[in-house]
Amino acid sequence: MKTHTRNQRLSLLLLVVAAMSFSINPISAQKSTYVPSDNILVNCGSSDNFTADGRTWVGDTNSNYAVGTDKTITTIPASQDPSVPTVPYMTARIFQTQFTYSFTVSPGRKFIRLYFYPANYTNLNFVDSDSFFSVSAGPFTLLSNFSALFTGRSSVIREFSMNMSSNALKLTFAPAPTPKNAFAFVNGIKIVSMPDFFHLSLNELDQPIIVGMTSTFVVDQYTTLQTVARLNVRGNMVNPPDDSGPLYRTWENDEQYIDAAASGVTYSKDPNVTIKYPASIPIYIAPAQVYGTARSMGPNSSLNLKFNLTWIINIDAGFNYLVRLHFCEIAAPVSQINMRVFDIFINNQTADTGFDVIAQTNRMGLGVPVYKDYVVLVPDSTESQFLWIALHPNNDSKPTGYDAEMNGLEVFKLNDSTGSLAGPNPPMFMQKPANPTPGAPNNGSNRSHKSSAAIADGIIGGALALVLVLLVVWVVLKKSAGSSDCPSWGFPFSPYKTSMSSLPSKHCRHFSFAEIRDATNNFDEALLLGVGRFGNVYKDFIDNGATRVAIKRGNPLSEQGVHEFKTEIKMLSKLRHRHLVSLIGYCEEDCEMILVYDYMGQGTLREHLYRTQNPPIPWKQRLDICIGAARGLHYLHTGVKHPIIHRDVKTTNILLDDNWVAKVSDFGLSRTGPTALGDTHVTTVVKGSFGYLDPEYFLRQQLTEKSDVYSFGVVLFEVLCARPALNKALPAEECLKKFAETAKKCVEEQWIDRPAIGDVLWNLEFALQLQEGAEDGGGVFEADTNDDEVPLALENEPSSWFSMRIGSSVSLGGRSEDSSGSALTPSAVFSQILNPTGR
Repeated sequence: MKTHTRNQRLSLLLLVVAAMSFSINPISAQKSTYVPSDNILVNCGSSDNFTADGRTWVGDTNSNYAVGTDKTITTIPASQDPSVPTVPYMTARIFQTQFTYSFTVSPGRKFIRLYFYPANYTNLNFVDSDSFFSVSAGPFTLLSNFSALFTGRSSVIREFSMNMSSNALKLTFAPAPTPKNAFAFVNGIKIVSMPDFFHLSLNELDQPIIVGMTSTFVVDQYTTLQTVARLNVRGNMVNPPDDSGPLYRTWENDEQYIDAAASGVTYSKDPNVTIKYPASIPIYIAPAQVYGTARSMGPNSSLNLKFNLTWIINIDAGFNYLVRLHFCEIAAPVSQINMRVFDIFINNQTADTGFDVIAQTNRMGLGVPVYKDYVVLVPDSTESQFLWIALHPNNDSKPTGYDAEMNGLEVFKLNDSTGSLAGPNPPMFMQKPANPTPGAPNNGSNRSHKSSAAIADGIIGGALALVLVLLVVWVVLKKSAGSSDCPSWGFPFSPYKTSMSSLPSKHCRHFSFAEIRDATNNFDEALLLGVGRFGNVYKDFIDNGATRVAIKRGNPLSEQGVHEFKTEIKMLSKLRHRHLVSLIGYCEEDCEMILVYDYMGQGTLREHLYRTQNPPIPWKQRLDICIGAARGLHYLHTGVKHPIIHRDVKTTNILLDDNWVAKVSDFGLSRTGPTALGDTHVTTVVKGSFGYLDPEYFLRQQLTEKSDVYSFGVVLFEVLCARPALNKALPAEECLKKFAETAKKCVEEQWIDRPAIGDVLWNLEFALQLQEGAEDGGGVFEADTNDDEVPLALENEPSSWFSMRIGSSVSLGGRSEDSSGSALTPSAVFSQILNPTGR
């Protein structure tokens, strides 16, 4: 009896200890795995079952999934790429007419994976280049006019996530209307049940934020997604059998996606660190292999502040994207809050600020995963699109070290309003060699000897022809050299041969001079928009009135104009951003230098600030314009492979479209910034506009991104002083204070004291939030345009009037005063702004 009582007490004690450990360490609660209710693997075009990765692939020939296969063709590829596994890629089912696979599944969300091996298949009267088709699942279009060949990959997997409300899943393959012999094919189909980890919480606060907005986005049961990228940052590829869940996902290495210009450093978890999933994060969100490796910027804080850690993902325009970022601190140097704090940017927009992984895990310490979801809206466009995910150290939190890190990255495309996920095929950068006619005999060595003789004859004949062509060209150039007034162009591209051009036609269009002359009515003065240093600017329409454009005609005899003309084409033809002016095309015929841009209906920012008949711009709208311009500059500095320094930022180079969207323009003086990690500047001759020039660049000829920041600071002062706004209901004008502080920091004499353009952008967005908050509270008052003085408190000067001191003068609105209040002439800093001369 005593033994029984003792055993009861011991059991009770063990139970209490276990309960205490469970409550103290809730991160051990989530250890259960997910068991898929459906796990269907179809080996298409096969009558047999095969085992691969420990799972059985069922041949579809004798299955219930494919009915009416007599109208289809089963085949095998003519050859096998050694890197491609046999199952499921070495058999295929070909469809020349519409065909549907039918599956019985349980309700709930499913992974649908389609496997394609783009190759020539035996016993067919058509070739792989004829394969264009669509795939639909119920009301959703998964693929349209799809060509696996165009991906340029040896094997292709397309993964989708679709919620099923019924038990019937139908996958329909349909050949495209063109080409004539178009056909569809598939090598494998996989359908796996999955937990709905896109919609884990009904709480609105837990839903992903739409980047650039304050609203949230709900990925509900009616949303179908396509996996665009799933990356194990720094780590090796995680193959399907090693995935958590098990969900049989593939996690790629991130090497081909990281921006090589600043790829940071990589590391694995400390040996004594264990990945511990908290109760809020199921183990199937991502495997421990993903959270156990990371990529960071490195230990050099001062260097990290100059760069971003950036991943670049190829996407389709016109869709919304869910971006899921995975984080986990796994090394001892960062184990407390405020040791590593960073900002997150997606497509050059601020997604998160002051992100601290340890703080996000509620100080649970090392080895505790966390993930964040964001939704980004990508507008429709005919251009190739990329998704940029960038991390940058947060300066405001003053962390122990300036660094950023990430462990995993997922990008999902969301279906559009029509239920489509289909994007265009990528361009074929390199055509495959012509395929031999199916069934053609191989003549062996005899054919080889004939080929060798033909090649030898071809080389000799080609060499003679080349010499003859070069001789003719030399004679023509010799005759025309003395009569030509055109400068030496030295273009590194041919505008007429797109295959040899560094300006693909999809990025930059070539206009004939006749087209330009017709569009401008032979350069009619009535269409003249203005006259600049480069030349005249005309407005008119092209493409039969479909597109309104601005046409800039340069001076063909100006050597400086030639250089800037080439620079503008090379820069703008490769840059696409909402806040950069778009170059439509160019013309260089008959010694002409003509650039064609999108028409900016509201003109330049300068035209709306002073010495103008235009009505004044409201203060909030000025903030929006400045934020837009800052975003454009931020993209130039951080959003491309190598930073681009504009070198001529001023109010006349900030254009406004019909919707008052600011766009940075005039890239004639732009140049690439430092490209090596250790470089801080580029040594170059001084170019720019007086009044906006960085004094340190002027004195030392050392150009940095901060030179643009200085010029932009002068722009901010122009915007501020031309027509200030005042809210007398507030004890202090906080919005203007933040704006003025930002402008003041931008024009610090030493470049090291100026903020990065990303910090400028953040401060301007914060100023806008202050203004909106003031408006929501009521009592907004905007000063009259005749007000000369605006009371504004600056840091360390709580009751002072806003001032910008240069020498002994104080620049204040439209006039200057000394300390005694006496009126002065406009100060030197604004004299060149008000009356700008040449560069």
